[in-house]
Amino acid sequence: MSSSMASSALPLPLSPSPPNLTSPSLPHHNHSVLYISKPPNQILKTPTIRSRLSKLCQEGQPQLARQLFDTIPRPTTVLWNTIIIGFICNNMPCEAILFYTQMKKSSPQTNCDSYTYSAALKACAETRNLKIDSEMGYGLGFDYSKYDLVRKVFDTMRKRNVVAWNTVISWYVKTERFEKAIKQFRMMMKMGIRPSAVSFVKVFPALSNIPDYDNANVVYGLLLKMGSEYLADFFVVSSAIFMYAELGRLDIARKIFDCCSVRNTEVCNTMIGGYVQNNCPAGGIEVFLQAVKSKQTLLDCVTFLSALSAVSQLQRVDLAKELHGYIIKNITTLPVILLNAIIVMYSRCNCIHSSFNVFHKMPERDVVSWNTMISSFVQNGLDEEGLLLVYEMQRQRFMADSVTVAAILSAASNLRNKEIGKQTHAYLLRHAIHSEGIGSYLIDMYAKSGLIRTARLFFEKNNSSNCDQATWNAMIAGYTQNGLIGEAFSAFRQMVEQNLMPNAVTLASVLPACNPIGNIDFGKQIHGFSVRHLLDQSVFVGTALVDMYSKSGAINFAENVFHKIPEKNSITYTSMILGYGQHGMGEKAISLFHSMHRFGIKPDAISLVAILSACSYAGLVDEGLQIFKSMESEYNIRPSIEHYCCLVDMLGRVGRVIEAYKLVKKLGEEGNVLEIWGSLLGACRLHGQFELGETVANKLSEMDTGINSTGYHVLLSNMYAKEGNWANVDRLRKEMREKGLRKEVGCSWIGVAGSVHCFVSKDREHPRCDDIYEILEGLKMVMKDAWPLLTASLGEISRFDV
Repeated sequence: MSSSMASSALPLPLSPSPPNLTSPSLPHHNHSVLYISKPPNQILKTPTIRSRLSKLCQEGQPQLARQLFDTIPRPTTVLWNTIIIGFICNNMPCEAILFYTQMKKSSPQTNCDSYTYSAALKACAETRNLKIDSEMGYGLGFDYSKYDLVRKVFDTMRKRNVVAWNTVISWYVKTERFEKAIKQFRMMMKMGIRPSAVSFVKVFPALSNIPDYDNANVVYGLLLKMGSEYLADFFVVSSAIFMYAELGRLDIARKIFDCCSVRNTEVCNTMIGGYVQNNCPAGGIEVFLQAVKSKQTLLDCVTFLSALSAVSQLQRVDLAKELHGYIIKNITTLPVILLNAIIVMYSRCNCIHSSFNVFHKMPERDVVSWNTMISSFVQNGLDEEGLLLVYEMQRQRFMADSVTVAAILSAASNLRNKEIGKQTHAYLLRHAIHSEGIGSYLIDMYAKSGLIRTARLFFEKNNSSNCDQATWNAMIAGYTQNGLIGEAFSAFRQMVEQNLMPNAVTLASVLPACNPIGNIDFGKQIHGFSVRHLLDQSVFVGTALVDMYSKSGAINFAENVFHKIPEKNSITYTSMILGYGQHGMGEKAISLFHSMHRFGIKPDAISLVAILSACSYAGLVDEGLQIFKSMESEYNIRPSIEHYCCLVDMLGRVGRVIEAYKLVKKLGEEGNVLEIWGSLLGACRLHGQFELGETVANKLSEMDTGINSTGYHVLLSNMYAKEGNWANVDRLRKEMREKGLRKEVGCSWIGVAGSVHCFVSKDREHPRCDDIYEILEGLKMVMKDAWPLLTASLGEISRFDV
């Protein structure tokens, strides 16, 4: 028996030899045989009642043993103990407790011995119900701050061996009082008790949870001094590896792993899991491959689950396929839990079709399988497919749970579909589904569906003071997305005032609110907050800062932030390329785009839109055309409408309007998009191509759906006005009035005393508009009074030959 098993097994001897309740078999002792008259040289053994009861319990029939027990007129304590242990060994602790209660009430009363109480306490432990202990007279309550029954019993013990100390250390760890667990370990050493291997297994989690790296080294050093017997214990080695992995010291964990002359499955699993937990998947794959090559280590389900997680983090499709093939070859029937992990792996490798193939071929599915596939669809942008799968899930009699609901709400948010969102909310209420973070999904759904007032009412109804980080983040992001800049900053301040520390997501949600007001001061304050709280190292915060500084005109600040981000992704590069493009720095944008490949970052479709836009702003047509032509061959990205729109705009800006028109015509039905033809119309106006502009305008009229077409009507009207064609100008304006099309009103923001104020032309919505107009009227009078003096001064200046 290993040392860890020795500590967890509870000795419950019925006679001189103690049984092990972790074993399915019941122990026998010297009362189990009866010697009778015997022939020469032979001993005949007749089974006793005790052995018959024990055998029935071993065969999984404790109830039958109980029936046989009831026929005994005056059962002894040993027989009572046999039935109690029989129930425990058959995972029937409640029946064992009831039988113990009957023993206490028996007439004449049977005396309980130490093994009776040990067995009854073991049954209580199995129920995980301390109230039962109290009713039996072994406890007073379950409030660790006032009563610590384990400690109380420990303090009353006259003699405490290493098992007792290990138990109390384990108890403190279990109740998350890690400092006290370490203190008890020190106290045990001071008392001269030699720690067992189990002692280290118990104390290591306390050191990793504090975390206490220095004391972890001290305790591990003590372990090394204890000798090879301790270092050969797989449980000790595994616990040490896990401790250092939790502390983020994978280098030490790996040294411990490499020093193992013989490794079992658990040691390998712990090392692989440590790498995955610390987001170092390559190391996890390396250890997995070593285990595959080793004939000493058996791979189990946990090994494969850890390897699948590592490949998911790497997002390597080739490794995913190889691992999947290896698992199929080595496991005859794949358990559902492994198949679910394979679905996740392919999904994170952007192979959603492979995920669905695995799901479709599963002989048996559980709720996790359905939720995994639905979530995979939604996370890969296939929201409608995810919703269809929810319908199929319910059709096959699987009940939607909180995970399903979260996926549906995400899909509704992405689709901006408030009806699906409302129905899902109603389903939540009808079935009383509660889960942590579901409120943030609801707020996000209502905000993205344009129902920001509903989102705010839900947020306030749930008492903002009790909301968690995710809920606050969703509300702040909702305000920002709906253009409620003041509310976004106000919510951010309230969150800080309530001592709820903003995280990287919070800052990434509030930073875009700085862009519309054009006030870089707010952005700088948030940047300073992120530096003070070490959040600027996050790729999400860094990317948001680059975007904010770029759009606020501070391209130098954006560059500085970009270069300081320790880990960049394609979105970070895209934001910086867009910033360069918007500031006319096309050469820098192209150089940065080509450097992505050098740093192992693959451009996506949005990155290509950004670089094509940058080439368009900077007039770098040849470079832009070269990148466009290499999209499919080099980056395996098929051009979309957005890419063609950039290309048309690029050609139109430099006067190659006819070439742009031919390109659009060549696209056929695919090119019948308002944005493409609208860009072409702008080029016609810019370069005086009025005749072609008429053709483009007619095409826009054919496609006109009244949606987002106001700008094109205004553009065409301005083009006719420049040409002097006032009849068409009047006609267009009349059409706009009849269709109810209005040019979007421009607005301005100013920041005063930490608050943002929004103004539009002829605004009467501001709460202090009367005071504002009164001051404006006063300024108007001052200007009128100053006008004669100003004109006289200008007249004097004009007399000089400047």
